[in-house]
Amino acid sequence: MIRYALTRLALLLLGLLVASALIFLTLRILPGDVAQLIAGINSTPEQVAAIRDRLGLGAPLPTQYADWIGGVLRGDLGTSLLTGAPVSAELAQKAQVTIPLGVMSLTVALLIALPFGVLSAMRRGRPDGTVLSVGAQTLAAVPVVWAGMMLVLVFAVWLGWLPAQGFPRDGWSNPGLAVRSLLLPAITIGVVEGAMLLRFVRSATLQAVGQDFVRTAAAKGLTRNQALVRHGLPTVGLSIITVLGLQVAGIIVGAVVIEQLFGLPGVGRMLVADVGSRDLPKVQGELLVLTGFVLVVGFLVDLIHRVIDPRQRETE
Repeated sequence: MIRYALTRLALLLLGLLVASALIFLTLRILPGDVAQLIAGINSTPEQVAAIRDRLGLGAPLPTQYADWIGGVLRGDLGTSLLTGAPVSAELAQKAQVTIPLGVMSLTVALLIALPFGVLSAMRRGRPDGTVLSVGAQTLAAVPVVWAGMMLVLVFAVWLGWLPAQGFPRDGWSNPGLAVRSLLLPAITIGVVEGAMLLRFVRSATLQAVGQDFVRTAAAKGLTRNQALVRHGLPTVGLSIITVLGLQVAGIIVGAVVIEQLFGLPGVGRMLVADVGSRDLPKVQGELLVLTGFVLVVGFLVDLIHRVIDPRQRETE
């Protein structure tokens, strides 16, 4: 197990290194010049060149990449070209919105997918099971922006139960108000991601029903549902753990869009603004942190799956 964990950790670090190189090179080929943006439209070429040299943008690309990675290894994600603030400090501030939003969204997705996915499988061929299956397929195809607009229309405009946009200026000093402002965004992401996960849970449950140990338990006197609950659901749980890494990635992508729609001051909204302003150090740091978070979640899910599934440990 230790050797497997070290191997996976090495692959994780290699993945981060490759991702950092791709992020760095991709941003360099995008159109636009941050030095020109800082200097202004009436600046001379000499002034733009001076700003570029001062910011280190004129150095060779390998030198810029080495300097950036060296700072990352020291825990320094760089400094914003526009504000001069440390990137890590701004990320930490914005993460106070994005992380709770992600946790709430994942909770909503699981509350939808787990019970209704199992119920849809257990009621297969019956009207209610068919309705759940068709409903999940429909919701999974709904764009997250459209779902958010519909939820705002119903719960914010028509009913007036929840705020349509914004986040408290004083942050989490008033937890109740902060949670209220995140409810609609979290439900928006959670419903769409939950519908996708529901289909997977349904498929895993149907597969578990066909396993020999479930049929054997049913042959010994248990009903099919009893056999599934007692012996099949642990197998379903293992399958769900495997796919959670993909769900986290989907929630992060959804958060980038939803933070724009709901006016939330999170990492996703900051990323969109920084891409538009060509603030390369901030965009690099934000993309690297988001990519690293997804890779770490996948790494932990893989280890947890191996720990609780004895069949995988037997292959060592």
